[in-house]
Amino acid sequence: MPDFSSFPWPVDGGALRFDEFMAAALYDPALGYYGRRIREVGRRGDFSTSASLGGLLGEAVAAWARGAMKSTGCRDLIELGPGNGTLARQVRESFPWHRRPRLHLVERSPALRAIQQQTLGAKASWHDSLTAALAACGGRACVYSNEFVDAFPVRRFRREPTGWAEQFVLPDASLWRPCPSLPSSSIFERDWPPGHVVEVHDSFHHWLRQNLAGWKSGRMLTIDYGDEIHGLYHRQPGGSLRAYFHHQCLTGPEALARPGHQDLTADVNFTDLARWLAPVAARVSLKSQSAFLADHADNSGADRFLADPDGAGGAFLVLDMECRL
Repeated sequence: MPDFSSFPWPVDGGALRFDEFMAAALYDPALGYYGRRIREVGRRGDFSTSASLGGLLGEAVAAWARGAMKSTGCRDLIELGPGNGTLARQVRESFPWHRRPRLHLVERSPALRAIQQQTLGAKASWHDSLTAALAACGGRACVYSNEFVDAFPVRRFRREPTGWAEQFVLPDASLWRPCPSLPSSSIFERDWPPGHVVEVHDSFHHWLRQNLAGWKSGRMLTIDYGDEIHGLYHRQPGGSLRAYFHHQCLTGPEALARPGHQDLTADVNFTDLARWLAPVAARVSLKSQSAFLADHADNSGADRFLADPDGAGGAFLVLDMECRL
């Protein structure tokens, strides 16, 4: 790994736990990828999302939103991590002009917020947190996200013959230290072979507990790549962590080589996600993106590849939860 002297390493020269390294690489206000350096989402950026590749996902999310808002009586709609704002614009415009929802966007990246404001103008309200957005809605809102959870920092663990070790990062190396206390995750309920690496979105678990106290009614739709626990890490003994730089997918040491200059991400464990939401929400459905698009959109257009079960349609899952507080 190159020496990045400007990166916020500990002043005592110690190692950063991997989720701390990933948080700084993505969100440090001065040096982080999302904090300052992200250029765009789509062809001119480092990666594309399904929403930036056509209107099919927007059509489907809009159909879900119309049904969810009608069934719950909510007038407010919240998008988490709106990217370049394309999905929010597509969803809003699908509503009849006289029934358009009050649209709220949760975005902490100044660079992305500026792009979203160019896309939407005064047609949305922006918030730094879901807590603030829910407060503005009186706690009654439907919430959706696309490729939001995967951007949360992960903790990484490696199965050893005697237990689990956790990854730490130094400026010129990474190391694995014995881990006596494990986070709450279904990942540790399975018997993994020695040497297998796994990730846990522990930071997202904490984020949920901090942000959902004010949610009183509505539904939450989560779209992301990943699987339930039984399907995670198929042919991925080294874990699912990867980086995107100029549309190149980088793994191994290359994923850590440019902290702050490239996106970092890992597959989402939907078994964990449903469990972590269970105290406040009941599961309505969990299905592949392919099935979700078939249920909510016309898959005959040029972007129908998003519904391909052997491609994005199978790689992404869609979780629908309803608030039960």
